[in-house]
Amino acid sequence: MTEETAERGERIAKFLSRAGVASRRDAEAMIEAGRVRMNNEAATHPAMFVKKGDLVVVDGKPVNEPERTRLFRYHKPDGLVTTHKDPEGRPTVFDSLPPGMPRVISIGRLDLTSEGLLLLTNDGELSRRLELPDTGWLRRYRVRVHGGVSQEKIRRLAEGMVVERVKYGPIEAAIDSVQRSNTWLSMSLREGKNREIRRVMQALELPVTRLIRVAYGPFQLGNLPRAGIEEVPGKILREQVPGLSK
Repeated sequence: MTEETAERGERIAKFLSRAGVASRRDAEAMIEAGRVRMNNEAATHPAMFVKKGDLVVVDGKPVNEPERTRLFRYHKPDGLVTTHKDPEGRPTVFDSLPPGMPRVISIGRLDLTSEGLLLLTNDGELSRRLELPDTGWLRRYRVRVHGGVSQEKIRRLAEGMVVERVKYGPIEAAIDSVQRSNTWLSMSLREGKNREIRRVMQALELPVTRLIRVAYGPFQLGNLPRAGIEEVPGKILREQVPGLSK
């Protein structure tokens, strides 16, 4: 941070994102909805600058200065939604976290019936950075589908598909095992649109009956127990994500 930037402060949407309140996009929506105040006045624009000592309040609760960037590996069970508040009242990932956790947001999502590795961070800027396709990180999954998988269908996945006017990028797939009417696959992709694997497999008439994320970039699910959570050591985080500001 330059001396000029330090004197000017930090844009409020970025400040809220780094403080783990929400992603920058969601923070902008919160500001627009009138949920954010700074120094006892309504924050009216996401480009307002926050300086050291300014009081920022969201929904009546003060927001602390952003802490050092932290990253956690979490083994998401099925049956939890990856959201802070669910309008249908379903249990959420964040409700299930152990006491003493900092306020965190997810890097990407896993849907209700999906399980496996979910990365959580207290830094919205890190979340945004690691979700971008430009990061190039591979997401790896173990996937059980109902039906037999031909080499022709594996080829179609590798070439990318268009399903209901949505273009999906190449997906690497390999057959691990066949159990009666079910097939287990290893699948890898780099972008990860919403429900991508389920949608492309449904289009191939191979409905997904179980989906487990086993890796997100260099971070592995490993032997982390179901619903277990473990912080990534700061040294490893800095090695894998060069250029962290703190």
